Amino acid sequence: MPIQVVNLATLTCVFGMAPSMLVVTPEKRVLSGMQPAANIMDFIPMKNIMPFGMCTTPSNPMVAAATTAAMGVLTPQPCIPVVVSPWKVGAPTVLIGGMPALDNISTNLCTWGGLITITNPGQATEMIP
Repeated sequence: MPIQVVNLATLTCVFGMAPSMLVVTPEKRVLSGMQPAANIMDFIPMKNIMPFGMCTTPSNPMVAAATTAAMGVLTPQPCIPVVVSPWKVGAPTVLIGGMPALDNISTNLCTWGGLITITNPGQATEMIP
């Protein structure tokens, strides 16, 4: 059963070298497990999705440039996510702020090709029907 994702959920990116956090700002005014609940629109880089440490994909221009400068040796660079679309697919039967709730099986894509997943929803008790 999917679990509602809340503020401070843990995220990972396949090309990131460290986990990240989801920051849910309180403007929706909906709490789940005493934390602001997320919806699929909580995808804005550096507002909702924080960096993943260092990035290892050559499709990231900063990694490509550093790798070229290092004569082809993969050179990770800061992993600043570039996410341009909402989380997929969310919980369409549960609305938060007029949008589908974000559940722990939702995913997103970084422009540089990384798949972002939710590894810890920030709580363990609020199931989504």
